[in-house]
Amino acid sequence: MSTYAIGDIHGCYDELQRLLELIAFDDAQDQLWFTGDLVNRGPQSLAVLRFIKRLKNAIVVLGNHDIHLLALAAKDPFKDHTLQAVLAAPDCEELVEWLRRQRLLYYDATLNYLIVHAGIYPLWSLTQVRQYAAEVESFLQCDHDLANLRHLYGNEPDYWDEVLTGFERLRFITNVLTRLRFCTATGKLDFKHAGKVGSQPPEYLPWFEMIHPTFKGISIIFGHWAALSAGQENYSSAALSVSPYNHLVELKREKVHRPQFLGIDTGCVWGRALTALRLEDHQMFSVSANTKNVIS
Repeated sequence: MSTYAIGDIHGCYDELQRLLELIAFDDAQDQLWFTGDLVNRGPQSLAVLRFIKRLKNAIVVLGNHDIHLLALAAKDPFKDHTLQAVLAAPDCEELVEWLRRQRLLYYDATLNYLIVHAGIYPLWSLTQVRQYAAEVESFLQCDHDLANLRHLYGNEPDYWDEVLTGFERLRFITNVLTRLRFCTATGKLDFKHAGKVGSQPPEYLPWFEMIHPTFKGISIIFGHWAALSAGQENYSSAALSVSPYNHLVELKREKVHRPQFLGIDTGCVWGRALTALRLEDHQMFSVSANTKNVIS
């Protein structure tokens, strides 16, 4: 039995099938973890949803594009999507019901892996992030709350405060788990920059440069950031001098032997590749994208 984490699919169904063929996936024995953004931009979001829903024991964490689908299904009039086929499908309601009952974050204490779509807020402990993720999951799973999904959209507040309540609290948590790339050493979020590390203003750092000490030794799998290459053990730590988190130095030393941060969105929908990571030995498997034409 093997466990594979698969990066952002974005409706690239054909590439997913080729990747599963490459790893000789056996649904009766193997398990798949998905980093979210199953849908949108690519050509076959409906086929992707139907396939993953049928898997026996898949783990799915929601990405920002998956939440976008939930909002569309709740009749929010967003125009920026390629999800018409899903919304018009006879099993749309069934697929949406399944999707909104997926996780925002998953931690396997036995394997010592955590999977999230985007990132972890540096001031949150492992216990806190699991608690906060559960708050948003509960919101998404309440029948009367889907009509309020539009309130999860927006970039404010950009600082965490435990006294936050209501949609401000849910919005901040959702933004961290599904949209985070850069933030300051004091915890201010940035959503303006999405490029490679080094392209952001100097006061902002990649979130993985500032992880809470309770994550020490836990491998964190994430997607969302296609500008990064797969295999995050080679990240520069030059920005650590501006960080107040002294434990980062120790974590960086450990990463030489066991990479802690595993970004596996390799930009399939942008014409690059779809990647799977085998958790047992950190081996990567990739298939190239069928086309460089992005559906937008």
